Amino acid sequence: MEIRTFPGDFAWGAATASYQVEGAVREDGRGESIWDRFSHTSGRVRNGDTGDVACDHYHRYRDDVALLATLGFNAYRFSISWSRVLPTGTGTVNEAGLDFYDRLVDELLAHGIAPFMTLYHWDLPQALEDAGGWPARATALAFAEYAGIVANRLGDRVRSIATINEPWVAADHGYRIGTHAPGRSDPDDAVAAAHHLLLAHALGMQAIRAAAPAALAGIVLNLGPMAPASLHPLDLEAASDAHDWLNRWYLDPLVGREYPELPAWAAEHARGAVRDGDMELIAAPLDFLGVNYYSRNWVRSSLLPPLEPAGRPPERTGIGWEVYPAGLGEVLDFVVTRTGGLPLYITENGAAYPDGDDATHDPARVSFLHRHLAVAHQALERGVPLRGYFVWSLLDNFEWAQGYGPRFGITHVNYETQERRVRDSGRFMGAVARSGQLPIDDEALAGSPSA
Repeated sequence: MEIRTFPGDFAWGAATASYQVEGAVREDGRGESIWDRFSHTSGRVRNGDTGDVACDHYHRYRDDVALLATLGFNAYRFSISWSRVLPTGTGTVNEAGLDFYDRLVDELLAHGIAPFMTLYHWDLPQALEDAGGWPARATALAFAEYAGIVANRLGDRVRSIATINEPWVAADHGYRIGTHAPGRSDPDDAVAAAHHLLLAHALGMQAIRAAAPAALAGIVLNLGPMAPASLHPLDLEAASDAHDWLNRWYLDPLVGREYPELPAWAAEHARGAVRDGDMELIAAPLDFLGVNYYSRNWVRSSLLPPLEPAGRPPERTGIGWEVYPAGLGEVLDFVVTRTGGLPLYITENGAAYPDGDDATHDPARVSFLHRHLAVAHQALERGVPLRGYFVWSLLDNFEWAQGYGPRFGITHVNYETQERRVRDSGRFMGAVARSGQLPIDDEALAGSPSA
């Protein structure tokens, strides 16, 4: 059996997000976020689920940090709840909210775990949404204020600060198709939000560097291959449009390129949000780029009848996403064409599968992670400047509009008792993290084992 060894300083971590795990939504002065409002609106989230309690991480963070240490991770990626720090998005700081993250960072450091912090993982303060949300330029200015406050308090101890997580999801799902908070469906709003999210990143970078010049600052993008469902010209065109909107729209401006052409759904909508100097701000140098990768996307033109890709049906996860490890390598190679030697992190990669009779036995997830780690190692061998890998997620949690149905965790969570039980995938990831080595054999790379 071949052993593949990762660099000794490689970051091995697990990731979570504030609204998905913290709970305690009405405690210690936290304000309402768009996900509080959205999840409490009838019909928005499956089964009427909310993040009110989630994994109760707000009260159980010490146990969760101890779990990270026991598994062998040397890094933890978490996000800050903006409305816990600034209940209305601007103005008076809620010191109790900042104190929670102070305690969390100190707890991580006491266990030898590097904190990787994300400032925005989709939970905009509702007061800012009421004032216009991400389609309004003022929201980007408010984000800069917030970024400076958090960096000033935590930046002396946090190794890495990411400004925005997956701006495409926030703009597309939140403002174009409305399946995520705040649930708006307007192409103009989506295009304006996309620009203001990147502008917020740029202004946030300035604030971070002023408050915490020693911290590494960057952004996290979700990227994925966009494959045409057929060779029909309309499918090829649709896939190209989808690639521009998912991948190029957010990556290209970060490296000094212009936005691509507007996709077909927005062809008649203006880019009035872009002002002189904005693109230069957005293109300011990064210290790192985070890449979230889950799956390949098959694109079918809306002008053609539905069509399944030809050939053998693809392997899929429990929520229907194609398992396509090679896509991780494709995405990393694409990023390098834009960013060159910029340090990269795989900041999310994982899969949701239904539990069997034993919720801790998850061979399909182990196989998924094993195969994607093998691709990550191959990328390192090609010279991709990869610095770390974070599995999504440390815990089963609130999966946005799908509620508590999908389970992504390498740790099973009983939502009634809040008991945590490490899955086989958690033990697998811990073994890799502790040793820095990945055993590879033909069987491991061939496909998912049967449960």
